[in-house]
Amino acid sequence: FSIYFSRRSIALSILQMDKGVFLKMYDFVVVGAGFFGAVFAHEVKQTGKKVLVIEKRDHIGGNCYSYDDPETGINIHKYGPHIFHTPDKTIWTYINLFAEFNDYRHRVKTNADGKIYSLPINLATINQFFNLNLTPEEAAAFLKAKSSVVGKPANLEDKAISLIGRELYEAFIKGYTTKQWGCDPRDLPAAIINRLPVRTTDNDLYYDDDYQGIPIGGYTPIFEKLLKGVPVELKTDFFDKRDYWKSVAKQLVYTGPIDRYFNYRFGRLTWRSIRCEIEKSPLNDYQSVSIMNYADREIPYTRIIEPKHFYPNQVHSSRETVIIREYPHDDPSEPYYPVGLKADREILVNYQQAQTNERNVIFGGRLAEYKYYDMYQVIAGALQQARKQQAAESD
Repeated sequence: FSIYFSRRSIALSILQMDKGVFLKMYDFVVVGAGFFGAVFAHEVKQTGKKVLVIEKRDHIGGNCYSYDDPETGINIHKYGPHIFHTPDKTIWTYINLFAEFNDYRHRVKTNADGKIYSLPINLATINQFFNLNLTPEEAAAFLKAKSSVVGKPANLEDKAISLIGRELYEAFIKGYTTKQWGCDPRDLPAAIINRLPVRTTDNDLYYDDDYQGIPIGGYTPIFEKLLKGVPVELKTDFFDKRDYWKSVAKQLVYTGPIDRYFNYRFGRLTWRSIRCEIEKSPLNDYQSVSIMNYADREIPYTRIIEPKHFYPNQVHSSRETVIIREYPHDDPSEPYYPVGLKADREILVNYQQAQTNERNVIFGGRLAEYKYYDMYQVIAGALQQARKQQAAESD
């Protein structure tokens, strides 16, 4: 009699496990091994939680993944350049626990109509473009006179013209923006241009943040340290066994595209991707700067990256350099940037409402929140969520 019920209990347990309703093996299953997922996993593991990370790619690090070119030794950011910058000392202190950063300061040049200019637009750019010799005060008055936008700017084009006038906009912004986002700048939110500062001094730094640099050795070692001791399953697509992954975790942490999570219930959001074309150059120095933008619409790529310049103090034995041409394109399977057209903003409201009805699911990061975050903002969001979980445990 007892043997019969024992065997029956075992059989029921196996059946329940197969259906994914019996066993919660993990406190958290994290979908995605980018910054949000890796930081969150690291933090909750420190508090004794059982956590598993699953990643559909064959490597950790998300779009920040980097590797050393075997021939030149140059560290390459596979999915486009990532310059770490933050105004937040707390985040800077945190990320420095996992890497040593160099003192790289980001400066960009742009090729417009065959001439090379400094970018962001600054005093040198203005004087060179208009063949003038203005002082900072004169340059500010000059740009103000160039503005022809009345009232609140309704889109990116209006906002740009209100800041720098039509001539500089046409020369430096319009063609590049059209290529980058794949649409008319008048269809884009005005806020996008706020990421590009405009100065009337000789300050040619791309970022104003107090804390900046590139991790020595690249980004991948950061993720290796964050995920040390955390089980990670690569080449594992959450959507192949969605119900199973949700069944084995008390909570799911989702960092993928928000519209994909809801099976495009309210429509597809607009995403923009990039394709990187990597080649070796026999030159020791191809363009003397890490990034050269190409403003003219007729040139199919938006910029050329020469990654050796991210490490100005590093000596390479090879006299070759690596250059990477960046081509923006549409690839729904590899979303990089949320575009945020008017229709997207309307659809997003529905997805945000749907998120609130998802029990035991945390949404975080650029893709899951459909928001253009810098790396430090993603890290801050992951830390906040991890601390929120810890606070809930102690209540």
